[in-house]
Amino acid sequence: MMEAVLGDLLTAVPVVLWVSFVVFVLTKKLYHYMVSRGVPENVAVYYNRKIIHITAGGLVLSVPYLFQTPLVPLGLTLALTALLLFKRKKGRMYWFQTDDNDYEVHFTAMTFVMLALGYALGNVWYGVLPAAFMAIGDGVTGIIRNYMFRRRTKSWWGNLGMLAVCVAIGSLAGAPGIAAGVAASIVERYEFLNGKIDDNITVPLVSFAVLVALDKLLNP
Repeated sequence: MMEAVLGDLLTAVPVVLWVSFVVFVLTKKLYHYMVSRGVPENVAVYYNRKIIHITAGGLVLSVPYLFQTPLVPLGLTLALTALLLFKRKKGRMYWFQTDDNDYEVHFTAMTFVMLALGYALGNVWYGVLPAAFMAIGDGVTGIIRNYMFRRRTKSWWGNLGMLAVCVAIGSLAGAPGIAAGVAASIVERYEFLNGKIDDNITVPLVSFAVLVALDKLLNP
């Protein structure tokens, strides 16, 4: 067990370096470049949030291939959640964090929850796929909407893009995964309790429920 954890820690080094580069270097430079080119600040921030979704959060798809135990991937998502909360209190990362919502914290926290549930049920893909729908699928729909409307909004055009991505990702788990991807693409269109329950919560939870239920039904 200890040998596997040590191996996972070594594996995590390039993952941490990449995520750090995306969060602290790449998107910060992109923010200043976009603003210098006349892109409204809110649009630049929203693009960066979705770039982080896809290029950093999307690494969740590699978890079953890279890590032998749950300790390191769960620890990394918890550490990132704590970092985001700390920066919100001590100095917001203005190039992707906003004052009006803390949805990026929901994102990392739900990634932890999904992975924990997948490991607990004995199939890490149960957690990986819903987290990937949230990371990559929602990232794509956000970029489409930001390009079309230049503000944070909801539109079925974005959901069509998300549907294509989520069906492709879900196909890794066959019919249950595809159905879960469809469910994720539909529920993303809505927020509840005036945005307090946002799509970073509903997308993984709903798709997780569909994935697990259908997989248990079709593969008892």
